[in-house]
Amino acid sequence: MRLFMKHIVLFITAPLMLVACASTELTMSLGNMRLINSSADPQQVMDYANKICRDDFYIGASFISKAGKDYRFKCVRADENEALVPIPGLKPNNTK
Repeated sequence: MRLFMKHIVLFITAPLMLVACASTELTMSLGNMRLINSSADPQQVMDYANKICRDDFYIGASFISKAGKDYRFKCVRADENEALVPIPGLKPNNTK
């Protein structure tokens, strides 16, 4: 029975370890432009970009481009009347 339990634990923990390997970091911030390097899925990157921009008193992040693992975003102010552009294939989030 003890050997059987070890196999169950390995099957449960192995996928969790793979998910935790994705990394996301802000590599450059210049004015309202943000460069984020990430191996995470696009939704997590978009959420991270929105959080970074909101922490700097913007209403959210607008996707500009992607090259490899580097994502470029523009932080948008409320007075710019600009639509927040999500990463292609993602739905736009509410900016509340």
